[in-house]
Amino acid sequence: MVGERGRPWSGGRRLPRWGAPAAGAAVLCALVGALPAACGAAAAASSSASLPAVTIGLGSASTPGQVTTSLQILLLLTLLALAPAALLLMTSFTRIVVVLSFARTALGSGNLPPNQVLIGLALFLTLFVMAPTIGQIYTTAYQPYAAGSISLSAALQRAEDPLRSFMQRQTSPEDLAMFEQMRKQGQAAASGTGAGSAPSSAPTAAAPSAGAAGPPVPAAAPSAPASSGTAPAASSAAASPPPLVVLVPAFVISELRVAFEMGFLLYVPFVIIDLVVASTLMAMGMVMLPPLLISLPFKILLFVLVDGWTLLAQSLVTSFH
Repeated sequence: MVGERGRPWSGGRRLPRWGAPAAGAAVLCALVGALPAACGAAAAASSSASLPAVTIGLGSASTPGQVTTSLQILLLLTLLALAPAALLLMTSFTRIVVVLSFARTALGSGNLPPNQVLIGLALFLTLFVMAPTIGQIYTTAYQPYAAGSISLSAALQRAEDPLRSFMQRQTSPEDLAMFEQMRKQGQAAASGTGAGSAPSSAPTAAAPSAGAAGPPVPAAAPSAPASSGTAPAASSAAASPPPLVVLVPAFVISELRVAFEMGFLLYVPFVIIDLVVASTLMAMGMVMLPPLLISLPFKILLFVLVDGWTLLAQSLVTSFH
């Protein structure tokens, strides 16, 4: 007998449909029953399989070579951590990236080109500029050290010389003299032998000349050779290469000065375009229209017509020669 909506009736009562719930309950019970077996199998597999253990600690070395290798690895990791600072401060990267940032700001294009493009371009231009220095370091320092003919300290000394000569060529003598003077003042203040020791020696030399009139005449004769003897020592000290603690900050200051000078020259034509556009809009009574909105296409057009990126890269590379 069929009732409403096609549902079967039996004795005036609706028959319950137990088929689908019963099947779902059976599957659930089977899964719950299989869980303990699966967990036991996993535990057995984990107990039979061996996992590697990582330990970090200090132990006794059997040979001095083990200690040397560990120290070399530690030194290499330290150098890798300081490599970005060395790239920024001891190469041409500082000047190049600052000038490229000035060019983007003067163009007024916002974040175009993006920072990744500018940093990549600056990095490859740095490699191009530093290629002779890197080649010299590879030839004179790395190859003999890899062959085992020189020690690590000698290789570092040989690698330092090309970098020192490159930085010294690009460093202003005034900046170098300023940092050298500050270093000497710091050493004198730390040792406690400052300007106070010079006046104490002066009266002792002047005392014999004030006591009698005759003795000062022979005393004045040896003073001339003494001063002439100290002149070569002073000239040799002045000709000695400055230490890196003096050369590196002087080099960075000189690089920033040159980069800002080039940035000023980059700004001048774009500022002229901004002034012309702003004056034209003011004369036309279009005060509410931003001048940057109108001047940006003209600045981009000028930069493209003169092949600005090529000129900029060429100027940056030739500024180091």
